[in-house]
Amino acid sequence: MDLAFQYVKDNGGLDIDASLPLCDDLCHYRPEFSAVNETGFVDIPNGKEHTLMMAVVSVGPVSVAIDVSHESFQFYQSGIYYEECSSEELDHEVLVVGYGFEGEDVDGKKFWIVKNRYMIKWGDKSYIYMAKDRKNHCGIATAASYPLV
Repeated sequence: MDLAFQYVKDNGGLDIDASLPLCDDLCHYRPEFSAVNETGFVDIPNGKEHTLMMAVVSVGPVSVAIDVSHESFQFYQSGIYYEECSSEELDHEVLVVGYGFEGEDVDGKKFWIVKNRYMIKWGDKSYIYMAKDRKNHCGIATAASYPLV
């Protein structure tokens, strides 16, 4: 994610879709149509779920990389997702948009609300509820960052 944020910063922003005509070749960035500008980005310290939670509260959605190598992730439909997975072998980027708990606020019942980029039919309308405060489950706080806009 840092490379994407750095690209936006280095190029002075991102175009809005309407400014990009359909083209057969390379489409070039046009700064006069910039819709998003950023001044930098912040990396969450590796494995610090509490810091990730505070960023979600104060800033909003946070980009994270997670391990989705288990088949159970591919076929997730509902509930709090907990699978033995890696906190270092990260292979997919998603957005942490919130957190909550099911029933009582106790271990095993806390979850991250994660927006995936899969189709709307996946999970809960493209969201997954991933176990929270379970030793950096699937690496949710290993490579987390957000842009400064």
